[in-house]
Formats: sequence, structure tokens, C-alpha cells
Amino acid sequence: MIRVGIIGGAGYTAGELIRLLINHPDVEIVFVNSSSNAGNKICDVHSGLYGETDLTFTEQTPFDQIDVLFFCTAHGDTRKFMESHTLPEELRLIDLSMDYRMESPEHDFVYGLPELNRRRIVRAKHIANPGCFATAIQLALLPLAKNLLLNSDVHVHAITGSTGAGQKPSATSHFSWRNDNISIYKPFTHQHLAEIGQSLKQLQNSFSSKINFIPVRGDFARGIFVTAYLDCPVELPEIIKLYEAYYDDHSFTHIVDKNLDLKQVVGTNKCLLHLEKHGDKLLITSVIDNLLKGASGQAVHNMNLLFGLEEKVGLHLKPVGF
Repeated sequence: MIRVGIIGGAGYTAGELIRLLINHPDVEIVFVNSSSNAGNKICDVHSGLYGETDLTFTEQTPFDQIDVLFFCTAHGDTRKFMESHTLPEELRLIDLSMDYRMESPEHDFVYGLPELNRRRIVRAKHIANPGCFATAIQLALLPLAKNLLLNSDVHVHAITGSTGAGQKPSATSHFSWRNDNISIYKPFTHQHLAEIGQSLKQLQNSFSSKINFIPVRGDFARGIFVTAYLDCPVELPEIIKLYEAYYDDHSFTHIVDKNLDLKQVVGTNKCLLHLEKHGDKLLITSVIDNLLKGASGQAVHNMNLLFGLEEKVGLHLKPVGF
């Protein structure tokens, strides 16, 4: 059994991670750390887990009793935690924050997008889980980069559910404002652009074009719907072959020949992609669940790879809608 600890257990991503792990056949959760909820039952915070677990939150962190530690912490907090604690040398780490996504000589975290770095992940000890927008956008573009076809600016419009803003209410996430509403934020400057550019250049070193990214707040709870377009002279049948070849041995990303909608992926660890040509423009649609493929599901996928398990173990999930 893989013995697991979780730091920062009260948020949406932590709730999804706990749900996946308590139903994972090869996992035992040893502790879920949350200073603000210590002593409380996990199911009193993550009420969808009633009847599934009797675990309680704790302030304790018995690192010597676990094999892997997940960080479901706010951006900046994982780095602070690493600097203030001494962790066992062989302890595997999976960080869901953005603290270590940019590769650097200062750390040994591997960027945890399996469709890009699976061979590196299986040999790694420390994994930086990708961002949710970054996951959906990269999966839309990686086959083009692999085949040196990113030679013009990429225009991206992506709408995300309110859970992407975290559990703590804010002016733009509470129900009264978000419901029946839509707005953009951080146009052209979103923090996920850096990791997207890093990955694309990993496959196509010559990539120097702009990614014109407009993030949008949606009036639904979960999911990300991305449309991206760029100039591409290659005919559609050949492009589809390139995408199918790239994702042929990846379990969660699929090419679909019909228009997509969010309900096809919400509640799953899938990414679905649809491709169209309009003249010289290639249009790519990419849909994921931001809390699963965009966060906790991908983290479990990375754990499976770290410990030599079949990558879909614990992730045979079905869509929640029709």
C-alpha cells in the first residue's frame, strides 16, 4: 500500500484528492493536515464524503509514516513549508500549487504533465502538478509543437468554473455575483502562460510566437472549455493523424470528431479534443474538469506513475451529466 499524507486539506482540490484516494485500491491515507480544521471530521468539511471516511483533520505531520506527500496549498505556501521543514530524503512529493512549475537549477521538481513528461515523471521524486488552464491549453497544442507547427500567434479563449477560484468566497466567486454572469480576468497576463510557454519550447525550441490568452469566469461550478486557433497550412486529415499519433499511448486524452461540451468530461480525468479547419485557420477545442484532470485527478495519475502502477488505477471515473 502507498501511504499518503496531505498538507492543506480543506479546499476543493483537497476534497477531490481525498475522494479519489480513499477509493484507490493501493492507497492508505495516513493523515490530512489542516491547522484551521484540526480535530474536525473530514466529512464535516467535504460533506460529499459522508459514509466514505471516518478520518479527521490533524495538525500532526508524521512524515516518517508516509511514502508520498501531497501539497494542496495556496500558491507560495509549499515553498515556505519546504524551507521550514526537514523532509525524509526518499519521500515523494506532489505539489498542486504553482511554486515549482518553472524548471530551475534551484529545485528538482519535474513538471507533472504526463502527456509531456511521463518518462521523466516515473524516475522523479518531486512533481509539480500543472495548472488547470495550462493543462487544457497545452493538451490542445502539444502535438503541433511536437511537429514544429506552431509558427504563428495562438489565440486562446478559455472559460472556467467557479471552483477554479478556490473555496474561500471572494467578490467574483460568491453565488450572487457569479450566477447568470460572465467576465474576463487577467487578459494576456495569466500566470499559467509561463508554464505553457516552457512546455511548448520543450518540444519546439523555435517557438517564439505569442499566446494571446483571454481567461473567462463562467457561471458554472466546474470544468474548463478552451477554444484555440492559429494559422496552419496543413490539411485537417493530416493534423488529426498527428494528434492521434501523439496521444495514442496516453490513457486520458482523446480526439473526438464531433463538437464538444463540458458535461462530457465533468467528473472525469479526461481531456477531449476536437479539431476543425476554416481556411488556413486551425481551430482546437479542449475540455477538462478543472478539479480532476486540471488538479487532483492529474495528481493521482502522477502518483500512479511514481509508484509503478497502471496509470488509470483509481481514475476510472464517469461523467456526472447527460
